[in-house]
Amino acid sequence: MSLIDLDQAATGAVRREVLESMWPYLTGDYGNPSSTHALGRSAAEGLARARALIARSTGVRPPQVVLTGGGTEADNLAVIGLTLGAIASGRGRHVIVSAVEHEAVLAAADYLERWHDVEVTRLPVDDSGRTDAALLRTALRDDTALVSVHHANNEVGTVQPVRPLGEEAHARGALFHVDAVQTAGWMSLDPAESPELSTGALAQAGLSSADAVSISAHKLGGPKGVGALILHSRARLEPIIHGGGQEGDRRSGTENVAGAVGLAVALQLAGEEREAHPDRWSAEATRRDAFIAAVVEAVPGAQLTGHAVERLPAHASFVVPGLGGEPLLQALDDRGILASSGSACAAGRDDPSPVLLAMGYDPDTARTAIRFTWGASTIQESLDAAVHTLAESAATLRGER
Repeated sequence: MSLIDLDQAATGAVRREVLESMWPYLTGDYGNPSSTHALGRSAAEGLARARALIARSTGVRPPQVVLTGGGTEADNLAVIGLTLGAIASGRGRHVIVSAVEHEAVLAAADYLERWHDVEVTRLPVDDSGRTDAALLRTALRDDTALVSVHHANNEVGTVQPVRPLGEEAHARGALFHVDAVQTAGWMSLDPAESPELSTGALAQAGLSSADAVSISAHKLGGPKGVGALILHSRARLEPIIHGGGQEGDRRSGTENVAGAVGLAVALQLAGEEREAHPDRWSAEATRRDAFIAAVVEAVPGAQLTGHAVERLPAHASFVVPGLGGEPLLQALDDRGILASSGSACAAGRDDPSPVLLAMGYDPDTARTAIRFTWGASTIQESLDAAVHTLAESAATLRGER
């Protein structure tokens, strides 16, 4: 049975061009880039080229790229490292995160609260999962060290108006971190470029106000286990992993040269495709909207979660009151369609989604969440098959057939 992968917000396949670029650093040029002999120098040259390419793709200089072991580590380094750096520089001990952040951000904030006497404000969101700049303004204080808000939510797809949020943070002297793990393949990460999007929050989604941006390779056709924190300002960053002082003494540990090369090439390919197809976002959003309409029509009671318009272009998430999310996902899986209930980091747990709870859903409804996410290569027939199979599976679970 051939699989239809509609869980690509969790991870995507590594692109062939990425694999080919990584291969030399997994074979002949396998040296440690800190070594001074020929193998080490060859690896170091490859690492430097990858860092330069990542920097060019994100609108910074190479020293502003801190390579990490993935998006989770990049988020932790941003939230913990920037906050501790701000405290050491005389800033206060107050951090603001939105209530619907990825667990990597929320858990890092919890750590600061438990062990570093930091006060954390968890900013409420509206029923679409958006954070309001006016609400942030009221939460900011003179001792706020950091505000952290994601570019787009991994569970419900809502895109945040990060530019005005960052402007509010800066107006009170706070740093601003953006988790861009979900948007790196779809949207430019260069703060000098205006989003190629339409109106509302989407038009305010540029990163010109970000001090630091987290990305992860495996969400955009790169390998798992590598990411980066892109630093747009000179803010002090305390390391959270200590050792040999790699990455400018900001992240110790032998660098993953092949992974860095893969991340660099994946970012480059994404940028080239956006340039070649400037209407890609709008075209995919049109397909997304048709998919959403088809699901709502075919599955009685299905309700879209997240913002109807200001959302990722290949992301459709629902609750289906009266049906368990996990049984529905299992029924789809049995028929070769891969979907999820939300964050892959929480897969297999029956707890209601904290994101949906923060958006105002009751626990029972939140447990019925189901998410479909795809890539540009996903064919229309796969989306049509998913709608048909979802409708049949829902009817079977309800005892209607």
